[in-house]
Amino acid sequence: MVTRERRLAEFDSGDPPADQPLEILCEDHCGTYVIPFECRWLNGEWTGRANDEPIQAVVLGWRRRP
Repeated sequence: MVTRERRLAEFDSGDPPADQPLEILCEDHCGTYVIPFECRWLNGEWTGRANDEPIQAVVLGWRRRP
């Protein structure tokens, strides 16, 4: 099982690049998880890249998609 700290270490917590396809790490009462689709940081908000819907989760970090 991957620990929270190990998963956090795989993501950047600094300022994300705007309007780039990114993978984001989120957290809720069940634990941490990676959103399974491309997201982007745009106008101070995380959105799904395909539909521009806001991400309704606590975002802990981001990384460029492999």
